[in-house]
Amino acid sequence: MNILEKITNELDILSKSERKVAEVILASPSTVIHSSIAALAKQANISEPTVNRFCRRLDTKGYPDFKLHLAQSLANGTPYVNRHVDENDTAEEYTSKIFESTMASLELARKSLDPSLINRSVDVLTQANKISFFGLGASAIVAHDAQNKFFRFNVPVVYFDDILMQRMSAINSRQGDVVIVISHTGRTKSLVEVASLAKENDATVIGITTNGTPLAKECSIVLSVEVAEDTDLYMPMSSRIAQLALIDVLATGFTLRRGSKFRDNLKKVKDSLRSSRFERKD
Repeated sequence: MNILEKITNELDILSKSERKVAEVILASPSTVIHSSIAALAKQANISEPTVNRFCRRLDTKGYPDFKLHLAQSLANGTPYVNRHVDENDTAEEYTSKIFESTMASLELARKSLDPSLINRSVDVLTQANKISFFGLGASAIVAHDAQNKFFRFNVPVVYFDDILMQRMSAINSRQGDVVIVISHTGRTKSLVEVASLAKENDATVIGITTNGTPLAKECSIVLSVEVAEDTDLYMPMSSRIAQLALIDVLATGFTLRRGSKFRDNLKKVKDSLRSSRFERKD
């Protein structure tokens, strides 16, 4: 149940002052995500502590956290576009909504990640004989970006968005190899089969997916990026951005774990590219 549904369901049991807050929010939720706590309190004609009490009643940590959940809970809009967009939105409105919902989704995804699993994944990656990134559709873009990040780390890295190549690569996996399978839904049959094949051949399988999905059950480690996005109905947007951010987290962890000598080598790689660019004119 999202925040707007919870507010609606609890209207009858709210105190008089909390109900004032609820009514302002329900009247214009998209306005509230831009408002300060002082502005909302003034509009509802109640105190700021009452607003905070209302937010905690809804199982959020306070007003900033409440606004993040509210941005995620805006009413569904045009199918196959973005869940926050309404059919009659202006360019300014849908631009603002997409950026706001993406920022809110990133914050919620960050909170959902388990640092101990990030640490374990970095351990596995820094010791890998070979790293493979697999994805299909929107997740293939993330897998390709991951290859671009990791191939400069002086470890064999492959990326495939073709299911036959993925299967052959998984069958040829062995102990010491790491296979990262990326899928927001975790329900794509071919990717679940690939993860199972890689695991059968003793590779460590890291799933960037949702907990409890068929893919998650086939993985050695699950990095769950919790993003409230139904990609059966809406175009993958926030989930893809969250996955890209997670790849950056893993790449950064890899770089830090390898130490200063490794970072010096990365700097040399970066410096070698300077001649391929025009000089910056300030």
